[in-house]
Amino acid sequence: MLTQKTRETVKATAPVLAEHGYDIIKHFYRSMLDAHPELKNVFNMRHQERGQQQEALARAVYAYAANIDDPSCLQAVLEGIANKHVSLGVRPEQYPIVGEHLLGAIKAVLGDAATDDIISAWAQAYGNLADILMGLESQLQEATEREQGGWTGWREFVVASKQPESEVITSFVLEPADGQPVVNFEPGQYISLALQVPRLGLQQIRQYSLSDAPNGRSYRISVKREGGADPAQQGYVSTLLHDQVQVGDKIRLAAPYGNFHIDVHAATPVVLISGGVGLTPMISMLNRVLASPDRDIVFVHGARNSAVHAMKDHLRTTAARHPNFNAFVFYSEPLPQDQPGRDFDFPGLVDIDRIADAIMLPDADYYICGPIPFMRLQHDALLACGIRESKVHYEVFGPDLFAE
Repeated sequence: MLTQKTRETVKATAPVLAEHGYDIIKHFYRSMLDAHPELKNVFNMRHQERGQQQEALARAVYAYAANIDDPSCLQAVLEGIANKHVSLGVRPEQYPIVGEHLLGAIKAVLGDAATDDIISAWAQAYGNLADILMGLESQLQEATEREQGGWTGWREFVVASKQPESEVITSFVLEPADGQPVVNFEPGQYISLALQVPRLGLQQIRQYSLSDAPNGRSYRISVKREGGADPAQQGYVSTLLHDQVQVGDKIRLAAPYGNFHIDVHAATPVVLISGGVGLTPMISMLNRVLASPDRDIVFVHGARNSAVHAMKDHLRTTAARHPNFNAFVFYSEPLPQDQPGRDFDFPGLVDIDRIADAIMLPDADYYICGPIPFMRLQHDALLACGIRESKVHYEVFGPDLFAE
C-alpha cells in the first residue's frame, strides 16, 4: 500500500516527468535494450524506430501518476495492458528489469532534480503498478488454462488457407499442428503471432484480431499489409505474412485475449462501426451474433474504395439473407467503376448523421474499431446524438509497455 507521502511526491513530480517524458522513455528503451537485447524479441521494433512506443509509454506513466490516488479509474486500461502482456508472453521476472531502467532513465534525464526521495517514491509506485498487472495477468492465464483447448505460452499452428480479401488485406486460417481443440474466444479478441524476421535477425510478435466466429477447431486472422510500397515503412511481420508465409507453413500462436469484445448473451441491438482493417473484429462479432436470429444488427463501414474494401461480398450476401441485419458502406475515394447501391451506399467519410434513423436503436450497444482519428470522430458523433458513454465500446491497437 502506498503511503500518502509517496502519492503526493508522485503527483507533484508527474508534470515534470510529463515535460521530459519522451526523453526519459527514449533513454529507458535504449538502456534496457542494450542491457537486455533478448527483449528485442518481445518489443515491436518498427514502433521503436518510429517513436510510437516511446510516446505511448510516456503517456501511460503520466496517466498512472495523475490517477495514483485512485488507480481504479484506470481499471479498463490496466485490464487491456494485462491482456496484451499475457498474449505477448511477458513474464513476472521482466518487471524488475523494466523498473530498474525506468528509474535509471528518470535519474539520468532529470539529474540532480531527481532526489533520492523522488526516486524512492517512483520506485514504490512502479512496484505497486507491477503488482496490480501481475495479479491481473495471473488470473487471465489461470482462466485460459481451465478452458477446453486452452494453453499458455506458444503453441504451433499450421496455415490451413490463405485468402486475399482486397488489395491490402489477406486472411489466414490457422489450425493447431497437434490436431487438438483450440480454446474458444469472445468475438473482438485477438491472438499473438510470433515470426522470425530475417532482416532483423529477431523474433517479432504481432497481435491480430480474430476475424470469424469461434468454432473450437481453428482461428482466422485478416492482416493488412502495412507501409505501402516503401520498404523503409513496411511492416516487418505483415510483409512476411503477405509475401512469404504459405499454406502448410507453421506459426506459433498465443491463446486469444483482449478486453474488447461483444456480449454474446445480450438480446439488445448491436451497431458495429469500422474503418479500414478495423472491420476484422467486427466481422467476428457479426458472424457470432447472427447465431441469435432475433437480435438486430447494423454494420457501418468506411473504406477508400472497392480495391481496399475487404469482405464486401460477405456483407452484401449476409444482409440479403438476414432480415435483422443492415449494412451501410461509405467510400471516401470511390473508383470510377464503383457503383452506388452495389459497391457502396454513400460517398465520403462515415457520417453518423446520414444514417441516424437506422442506427439509433433502443438500448443498442455501439462497437467502434479503426484508426484513432476515425474512432474519436464516431465516438463524439454518437455522444452528440444522445448515446450514453456506457453504450459505446472501442478498441485501440497500438504500442503499449510491451507493444503489440
